[in-house]
Amino acid sequence: MRKKWTKTFAGTLSLVFTLALMLSACSGNSTQQSETPADSSGEKPAAQEDLFTEVGTYPIVKKPMTIKMFAPQLSTIENMETNTYTKFLEEKTNIKIDWDLVPDNALNDRKQLMLASGDYPEVILHGALTKEEQMKYGKQGVFIPLNELIDKYAPNIKKAMADIPYMKASITAPDGNIYALPQVNECYHCDNALKMWINKAWLDKLGLQVPTTTEEFHNVLKAFKEKDPNGNGKADEIPLTGSDEMWTGNVSAFLMNSFIVDDYTEKNTGTFLRVLDGKVDFVANKEEWKQGLLYLNQLYKEGLIDPASFTQNADAIQQLANREKDNVMGALSTALISYAYSMDSKAPRHKDYVVVPPLKGPNGVQQTLFFAGINSSQFAITNKATPEQQIAAIRFADYLYTEESIVLQENGPEGGGWRKATDDELGMDGKPAKYTNIVKTDKKPTHNDGWEQIGPSLRTYAYRASWTAPQDPLADNGYGTRLNNVSKEYEPYHSKEQYPNGLFIALEDAELSAQIKTTLVDYVKSNMAQFITGSKDINKEWDAYVKGLDGLQLAQYLEIYQKALASK
Repeated sequence: MRKKWTKTFAGTLSLVFTLALMLSACSGNSTQQSETPADSSGEKPAAQEDLFTEVGTYPIVKKPMTIKMFAPQLSTIENMETNTYTKFLEEKTNIKIDWDLVPDNALNDRKQLMLASGDYPEVILHGALTKEEQMKYGKQGVFIPLNELIDKYAPNIKKAMADIPYMKASITAPDGNIYALPQVNECYHCDNALKMWINKAWLDKLGLQVPTTTEEFHNVLKAFKEKDPNGNGKADEIPLTGSDEMWTGNVSAFLMNSFIVDDYTEKNTGTFLRVLDGKVDFVANKEEWKQGLLYLNQLYKEGLIDPASFTQNADAIQQLANREKDNVMGALSTALISYAYSMDSKAPRHKDYVVVPPLKGPNGVQQTLFFAGINSSQFAITNKATPEQQIAAIRFADYLYTEESIVLQENGPEGGGWRKATDDELGMDGKPAKYTNIVKTDKKPTHNDGWEQIGPSLRTYAYRASWTAPQDPLADNGYGTRLNNVSKEYEPYHSKEQYPNGLFIALEDAELSAQIKTTLVDYVKSNMAQFITGSKDINKEWDAYVKGLDGLQLAQYLEIYQKALASK
């Protein structure tokens, strides 16, 4: 809850923070200038030779070393000091963690306070560090550049940056430095989240196929409305619904991408930008956008889009989908059908739904969005770390990027939460699995045998597929396989014009960019809803809408995002 501070106290607190920040910045810059992980010749000093083992071998240091690390204390983990994974890491690396823990729900507040005051540890292990924070504290010298350390001491991190196309660009600031390391969490259903689910049982009953074009989709929705597919003799079917509160639940985004790129897929997302021949372009004032609005307006006028789609939350979707006796939901825009249904035999209605492929529009456009990218990072080394601690810390992080680490971090010791897979067990990709989860019958609310997902890590598509999974996607525990399989169907349609995810906006532009973006997005979304519902006439009021964009600093918005693209 927000507290109501008095003006006097707020002003005093602001002054204290400002002074602390100035002192932190000054001390940070001087420290950064004087401390480097190796001499200019590229050779380790003799003292470092005596302290460290060869890169890639363990322990990392020959003599015990203590490093203070900032991280959240999750309510589900009993004690980070006695945690089995902590103990395993300390034994493997010879690095003792001096924990600086904060309750998970207070992480951001505490992080900002400690960075502003200068009272921060040598390592931020898990800080949910925004791109603005990385640039700000990197520029001040609070976060040290990691480039050289990665190059010399972190082969696993280097390999990840080489193997994952978007990773390096997503973590490299405009000044060319990497200040923080992320959790990389590849997942087919995450990266291909813009989905439309449709009631295949209704299609079969009406003798219709899964639509492949916008015209076919219109005809299917019309049949859902008029031909009583649920067979109850009532005109109670809702052909298409969604919710901005759900993951990619915006009812228009899936369809608009059949006309032009639309990256506004849920509340508080989207730029309304595309890239054509290297030039950033605004989409929501183009003729194709107008065509998309006309199509959506036609669906709405004919009663094919649920009017509640623009205002309802995810709970309303679940209530709608689970009405007793007769199903009324035809199609649902969302990444996960589980927003509507529980994925088990107790509620088998979910089995009636399949995904609609990206639809081909009237101009031949057929595309979907690709969501892979890194918007925030976790791990940073501060200027409080000595040169030796810097090397030890980056090698520590490098181990966290190994598969061995990730298995133990998430699942605890072998034989507890997991075991090695047998020869006949398969992963969700149908190939032999490597690991199998052990389902615990006496599941407790807390544990002490792993970190869950704290710190930097690397979970690739291949790693996800290496765990045993049911081969039947409609089995009670086959939902992961189902999502994996249907998401792969979207991969061939990734947009070639989508503005890249996870790019840095220059620090000097960040505040202005955020202000312009908020105003532009609100303006576009407000007019979009009015055009779709007919409260504004598209043909009569389109020109006025387009002209209204000129007063919202659109030119500056494009400049800022062009600059970010150029620094990629």
